[in-house]
Amino acid sequence: MNKNIKKAVIFICLTFFLSYLLVFLYLALGGEWIMPGSLIIATAYMFIPMVVAIIIQKVMYKEPIKEPLGISFKINRWFLVAWLLPVVIAFATLGVSLLLPGVEYSPEMAGIFERFESTLSPEQLQLMKDQINAYSFHPIWIGLLQGLVAGITINAVAGFGEELGWRGFLQKELGYLGFWKSSIVIGLIWGVWHVPIILQGHNYPEHPQAGVFMMIIFTLLLSPIFSYVRLKAKSVIAAAIIHGSLNATVGLPLMVIKGGNDLTVGVTGLAGFIVLTLANVGILIYDSYFAKEKIMI
Repeated sequence: MNKNIKKAVIFICLTFFLSYLLVFLYLALGGEWIMPGSLIIATAYMFIPMVVAIIIQKVMYKEPIKEPLGISFKINRWFLVAWLLPVVIAFATLGVSLLLPGVEYSPEMAGIFERFESTLSPEQLQLMKDQINAYSFHPIWIGLLQGLVAGITINAVAGFGEELGWRGFLQKELGYLGFWKSSIVIGLIWGVWHVPIILQGHNYPEHPQAGVFMMIIFTLLLSPIFSYVRLKAKSVIAAAIIHGSLNATVGLPLMVIKGGNDLTVGVTGLAGFIVLTLANVGILIYDSYFAKEKIMI
């Protein structure tokens, strides 16, 4: 077993063990997958790949971290792409969602209110409606602004917890496979890593079991996009930004549609998969015909 494979295997085993153990202990000690406990655990979960990557790189192999793992704050246009591309994906997903049977445009946010009916009292629900109606412009624009700010700040920090592991450490060790093969392998591992929290209803609260397979497809489609941005930007920080921006804007399409479910609408549903597939085709065309520095060799 060569050094790259050995380091990758150690990283995968340690990351899965610690991540799965965290969720197991939380639930075994009586924790429930509801706010705020679930948010705390999900956030801690995101930082485990980073911690494992640092332990292997610095402690076990006595190798530097910054340059090998791509920690660079040298800004270039791909940082802007990382920040704004998720917004384009979100609104494109909105358009595709509206093409699906049983899904309709709902500027009054009826779909959002329906989703909260089971968790809020009638009084709380009415208060939410009154607050939204008090705005002089549609709340989706507030959500967009908040998402853009969070995408390059707090969400990017959380995204860095994952990305230093996936697009920093693991992509470096699996780089010998080439762009597409390494992206597929990382995407598959990344998706399976999410299994414990998906089964608790994270991302797919209506279909947690089917959500496991949906999440794996989702990460397989995201992986080449994140990897491409990381390589073009020459920085894992850009990968953290696109991760943070995606997490911050993923809910935008759901704000103004009614109908469908978590398997069909939204960025993590069928509509999003169509958009992400097109995005992958887009980067393939760009790299093949327009990019000065080819990545997909």
